[in-house]
Amino acid sequence: MKQDFLNALERAQQEKNMSIDEMMILLSAQEGEETGALFSLANKIRHKYVGEEVHLRGLLEISNYCTRNCLYCGLRLDNQPLVRYRMTEEEIIDTAYRAEHHGFKTIVLQSGEDPYYSTDMLEKMIAKIKKETDLVVTLSLGEKDREDYKRFREAGANRYLLKHEIMNPLIFKKLKPDSLWRERIQCIAWLRELGYEVGSGCMVGLPGQSLSDLAQDILFMKRMNVDMVGIGPFIPHAQTPLKDEKMGDLTLTLKAVAVSRIVLKDINMPATTAIETIHPEGRKRALEAGANVLMPNISPVENRKHYEIYPNKAALDLEEAKKLINALGRKVGQGHGNRMKRN
Repeated sequence: MKQDFLNALERAQQEKNMSIDEMMILLSAQEGEETGALFSLANKIRHKYVGEEVHLRGLLEISNYCTRNCLYCGLRLDNQPLVRYRMTEEEIIDTAYRAEHHGFKTIVLQSGEDPYYSTDMLEKMIAKIKKETDLVVTLSLGEKDREDYKRFREAGANRYLLKHEIMNPLIFKKLKPDSLWRERIQCIAWLRELGYEVGSGCMVGLPGQSLSDLAQDILFMKRMNVDMVGIGPFIPHAQTPLKDEKMGDLTLTLKAVAVSRIVLKDINMPATTAIETIHPEGRKRALEAGANVLMPNISPVENRKHYEIYPNKAALDLEEAKKLINALGRKVGQGHGNRMKRN
């Protein structure tokens, strides 16, 4: 192993604050002995701070309509061939009941940025789920006004997932032409102010992205004191302008998961569907590199193939998730899976 890698790894073992340069060295770990040491350390830190439980979140994709035109996303407005769908309020509530019946402690309501669901409508659904179940409600509905976030929180929403995508503002502007980088960051700050458990995250392998960008992403999430981190590879979609770009690398994605665990320590972090999509053991390897959350899809089966942010999305049902957790000698989380510590 190279000396600079050993030096950076030693500081990580001592749980020192990592510099950008040190994070880049860890992200540059050579496959084999170096990545093995990196993943092993991330797994030890995961064990120390969040234990052996793997928390299960039921992912419900309520709509694939979106007003945005992000260059990488299959849900983009200009993807005309995509078959669009929306779930009704009744369907969403009924699925929440079934999720609790099957043992889920958390439901994640996710969609494109779809104005069909008004603030009043969402507020009503959240309040009903909170009143009639013991579920933690997580929202992943994109950028909203602060007042909307406030009303969702007051209705009972516990968590909000809003990936910052990439901290490099020039790449952000190119990839998200109808979004503003500063507004995205402002939304994350509002969510923190309003008392949500906040999830953010980034993609690995975006066109033009450097190791320095990835390190800056991780540092940003530490500075924002986010509670959840989602990291997955960029996967090109045939109906987007980035269809001919190279797919994100599995090993680099796993290294980003590991370094995020080392730097952020006590956060919750899913083994993302995107990782499994590019490798049949992606989730397993992410769980071995610091992840501690799985998100089985509880959307109606007929909708799943149409929620195509990227193509050929890997499936995961509840029993498969439990089998994977048991095979790793880990435990299925029994509680709500809140972040165990707050810095």
